This record gives sequence, C-alpha cells and structure tokens, in this order.
Amino acid sequence: MATAAVAVARGAGARGAAATLRGGCGTAARGRPRAGPSRPLCTAPGTAPDRKRYLWERYQEAKRSTDELVPSIMNNLLNPDAIFANNEMSLSDIEIYGFDYDYTLVFYSKHLHTLIFNAARDLLINEHRYPVEIRKYEYDPSFAIRGLHYDVQRAVLMKIDAFHYIQLGTVYRGLSVVPDEEVIEMYEGSHVPLEQMSDFYGKSSHGNTMKQFMDIFSLPEMTLLSCVNEYFLKNNIDYEPVHLYKDVKDSIRDVHIKGIMYRAIEADIEKYICYAEQTRAVLAKLADHGKKMFLITNSPSSFVDKGMRYIVGKDWRDLFDVVIVQAEKPNFFNDKRRPFRKVNEKGVLLWDKIHKLQKGQIYKQGNLYEFLKLTGWRGSKVLYFGDHIYSDLADLTLKHGWRTGAIIPELRSELRIMNTEQYVQTMTWLQTLTGLLEQMQSRCRYVQTMTWLQTLTGLLEQMQVRPDHDLAADPDRLVRADAGSQRCRVTAGFAGVEKGKKGDERNDQKFLQCPVWKLVPHRPEPDLLPEAPVAICRHLHGVSELPLELRCQPHILPQEDSPAARTSRVV
Repeated sequence: MATAAVAVARGAGARGAAATLRGGCGTAARGRPRAGPSRPLCTAPGTAPDRKRYLWERYQEAKRSTDELVPSIMNNLLNPDAIFANNEMSLSDIEIYGFDYDYTLVFYSKHLHTLIFNAARDLLINEHRYPVEIRKYEYDPSFAIRGLHYDVQRAVLMKIDAFHYIQLGTVYRGLSVVPDEEVIEMYEGSHVPLEQMSDFYGKSSHGNTMKQFMDIFSLPEMTLLSCVNEYFLKNNIDYEPVHLYKDVKDSIRDVHIKGIMYRAIEADIEKYICYAEQTRAVLAKLADHGKKMFLITNSPSSFVDKGMRYIVGKDWRDLFDVVIVQAEKPNFFNDKRRPFRKVNEKGVLLWDKIHKLQKGQIYKQGNLYEFLKLTGWRGSKVLYFGDHIYSDLADLTLKHGWRTGAIIPELRSELRIMNTEQYVQTMTWLQTLTGLLEQMQSRCRYVQTMTWLQTLTGLLEQMQVRPDHDLAADPDRLVRADAGSQRCRVTAGFAGVEKGKKGDERNDQKFLQCPVWKLVPHRPEPDLLPEAPVAICRHLHGVSELPLELRCQPHILPQEDSPAARTSRVV
C-alpha cells in the first residue's frame, strides 16, 4: 500500500520532468499548444553531428530537471508510521473492531525467530535423524523476506512478481545464488504458469509444488530450508528435496503445536514480547466510545492471556466483547462444520452448546458463519486488523464485506529506505530517463510514419482519384511506386462508391472504401499540426502501429482544392 503511495507522490515529480521533455512537439494530448523546450523534438536536425548534439542537449536538460526536482521531493517525505488507505472509509461508520493477536496486538522481538529456528533445527536432528553438523548453522534475519516462493522439487528459493515472472538474481539454491542462465534453462524462460503456482493460501494444488511463504513465522522456515540444502550440496550428499521440505515443515509446525515456542515466551515474556504502552490506550478509547471489539487468534488460551496481561493489564477481557482462541485460520473463515467450545478459567474445554457469545468468556475453534449468526456483526460496519493478507483479510473482504486493515511491519523499514536522498535521486533520475527514451522513440516513429504518409500522398495525387470517379469497373488495378529503398503497394480496387446518409457530417459527399483502408472526407483544422501531411494510415507496409499522439489527434489535410484533399483522409 505504502509503496504505491510513495510511487504516486514521487512519480509526480519525475513525471513532471518527463512531461517537460515531452512538451517538445508543442502539442498536448488533445491538440492544445503547451510550453516546451526552445527546440521542438519534431524539428530536430537531420545530420548525424546535429542529432548527436541534439540528444546530448536533451540529456543535459533532463539531468538539470532531475536536480531541480529532488529538493522539493525531499521536503515531502512519507511518514514511516503513517496509515495508508486503499479505499475511502469513514471511521464514524465503523461499529465493531476485530483484531488478530500475533503481530497485530502483540509484537515480538528479534529473539523469537532465532528461537523458532534453533528449536526446529534441533527437532530435525533429534527426531528426523538429520546430520548433527547442521547445528553449526545460525539464523540470519537478513536472508529472507515474506512473499518468496520455494520450488519443492528443485529445492530453490526465489522471488516471483505479480505477473508470475521470476526475478533473476533472487534465485537461491541453499545459500548461493543460481546463475541467470541456469534459471532460464531450468524453467524454459523466466515465467511460471499459473497452474504451477500455489493456491490462494500458499498451498499447492493438483500436485504442483511452488510454495509461497506469506506468514511472518515462515521466515525461520525459509532460512532453515536453505541452510540444510546448503549442507547437503557442500558435502555432495544425495537427498530427496521433497522429503527435506516436508521434514522442515513438520519441525516448524511442531515448534508451535508442541508448545515449545509458547512455553519459552511465557518463561521470559519481557525478552520476546515488545511492550507497547499505546495498545491499552487505543483499546480503552474504542471501548469508551461504545465500540464493540473482538479477538480471533490461532494461539492457545493461556498464551494469549499472559501476553495480554503483560501489554494491556489483568482486566483485558473486559475490553473485548468476544474472544476466540485456537481458531485455526484460515479454516475458521471457510469451514461451517466446527462449532464453538467454551473454555473455563483452568483451560478445560466444556461440552455446553453455545447459544450466545458472552463478554468476558473465552471460546475455542468455531467458524465465521456461526460467529456472524450469533453476533449479527455483518458488512462494512466491521473493521478487522490482521498481519496475514490471505488467511486474515482476503476472505473477509471478498466474501463478507468486512473492512480490513493489514499490519505490515516491513513497511516501516522500507519507507525509511525510500526516504533517503540516494533513493529519491536514483528513482527520479530513472523515471526521467524513461521519459527521455519514450520521447526519442516517439520521434523515430513519427519520422518514419510521416515519410510513408508523404509517399502515400504522392501516390494518391498520381492516381487523381475523385469522389465521382467510378473505380468499380476496374477493381483489380494495382499501383506500385518506390519509396526510397523500400516499395509501397497501394490497392486502388475499391468495392464501390457510396453516398453519406442525411444528417451525417459527410452528408451529400461521396466516399470510397477498399479492403486495406477507408477514405472519408475530413475538414481541415488549421490550428492543429500545420506541418503534418495529408493522411494517417494504420495499415501502411512497414508501420506496425502509429504513436499514441498520432492516433488520438486530428491532422491537417492539404489545401481543399488539391486532389488528395478531395480524396479525403485515410483512417
């Protein structure tokens, strides 16, 4: 979210420089004149030395524009602690606030991932009989980020963009980068088809094995996978990548399910949980304003209770109208079969049938459909916060119309990097150079198109075609003419002559039609591109497509008394 906001805020400045450069032709998108450089692009000199000097002048002009823009951009940096909105919403309309627990209400210190990594590594050694030597590998917090994909069959970790293209240079086998050439050969290019990707929740379907890691808790899992891969590769040990992936996955799961992580955090809560004094203030303010609040988490009851007592206080349950633990998201949002169970003060599950979700009581499991039925909290009056974009937020928005807020801790460090002068300078210059390249390419297409159109104009004048000339008698006649070093083929065999309908701007004027293009009358507009030639044709040999500027703008014709003007414009 923030990345897009930064791109808009900063792109405006860089696009401003590019727009200044593109002003060279002196004509806006709709034909309105606008200010530009003193030397228009479309009148650049034709000789090689002049072209070189012209290009160098444009480059220096772009550089000056960038240098002038950077200070103004640096004065409008984004706040790393800000809230960014993807949609318009009024908080006065929100009546119910929902929260996840881990990495939403509670944030953990850097020690937690080291704990998970070490515990899972020891489980691999002790329970899965992996070599003791892998204990030498330590957790590296800078190795992986959320959102990476892991190819289970090939044992490679990589970044794949939103268009399913592998980002070359990000593919790792073990702890080493895989050369780009090998990646392209391995995947027969850099594109990964949709059917090979994991599904909406990061699970593989139809036997495909491209797994995406979206959970913050998955960072130690990616690092452990790569470390064990590295050990096997360095020691030339033959192994099955699928078995390695499953064993590491099971070990990470057991760190949670067997309570290893929970017991360690409860034993030293100050080491692992980051205390935030604002948490209680925010929750208390919402309660004071009559807002309903609920908590849905996958963590167990005793663990949540100790954490909330630490950051909110002993009376934390008084602030929440509903508390649900061990919800097993994302199944909680999709599985209608699991009923709620009440948990007493000692953590014992009761067998009572649940007819109402009571304040101050803790419930286990359940499902969203039963939750909606018992509470009546539906639609856009609910705002739910979570850290997992898929399992916490997507279904709630798409299926149930809830408003959602994504807690993304990585954005803070990302925005701080994007606020540096080096980053601003680099991105502004890159966008300005992109605009300069587009400008040069447009000029090349413009010149090529104008050359062909001038050739066509001459051919039409040679044909001496007039509106009252009946060409139907000779439909197969062809006219050929040289155009520099290339040849142009113009079909003069028209299907017939038709008359414009009444009320049409072509009223009482005849027009001709042929299989390649259509000839229609066109009134000259002297204020638009007076230097432009007679016609625009999208089907000329050698010109695949006209520039956008030429397709969107009307163009001047020769004098109305010329044969070409009487023949009219080609579209």
